[in-house]
Amino acid sequence: MKKLAVRRQVSRLPRELRIAELMTAARAVFKEKGYADALTSEIAERAGVVEGTIYRYFDNKRDLLIKVLEQWYVEIISDYEKQLKHVSGTWNRLRFMVWHHLSVLHLEPVLCRLVLLEMRPAPDYRQTIVFDMNREYTLRTIEIIEAAVASGEFRSGLSLALVRDMIYGAIEHHTWAYLRGEGDFSADQVADSLADMVYRALATHPRVEAPVPDAHQLTQAIERLEKIADRLEVPAALATKRSGLAKARS
Repeated sequence: MKKLAVRRQVSRLPRELRIAELMTAARAVFKEKGYADALTSEIAERAGVVEGTIYRYFDNKRDLLIKVLEQWYVEIISDYEKQLKHVSGTWNRLRFMVWHHLSVLHLEPVLCRLVLLEMRPAPDYRQTIVFDMNREYTLRTIEIIEAAVASGEFRSGLSLALVRDMIYGAIEHHTWAYLRGEGDFSADQVADSLADMVYRALATHPRVEAPVPDAHQLTQAIERLEKIADRLEVPAALATKRSGLAKARS
């Protein structure tokens, strides 16, 4: 009796789902290994496909990295815009923008290094979608400054690009040690300080805020006041006593 040939079932996902799986796997491998040590064979294995499948959807490993970073920027911008809707006031919006960027750096240091070390130094960086996405991302900062200038809250004649570079340059310089794997930073503290410095530098009438002392400072201040009061009370008591004696003699 002739045996029937058994056909092997091949699972074929829709194109969009297959690309999503490959990019998820690639993102994980890039975060764990960096770009140089990431192997397309490992990416394919994690996605459950043969290595050749990657080249059906991506030109090469760098093309895959660019697509991963593009997707990451889309996520960042979407989250930024969703949260910014609920923030009002120039100082608060500036502070939120700085805090959000710092939080991204703190959460995804490896992906940030991939942008700074793999993408930015490349000769064709300005022709990549990553460059375009970065410009779109930082445009939100320019829009905050622009609105403040238009309302008269910030001085006119400012170079918006220079202000943007000043903000992101300060953030990059301050966090570079952390991105190298050295030390740490507080997104809240840095955001407070940087937003305040930028606002005071640009505002037509910078707000003046008295520093709020902490509990220890308040305790020390009270103790000093009590000592001063004690010193004042002694001469006052003596003066009262002398006045009483003088009256008695008269």
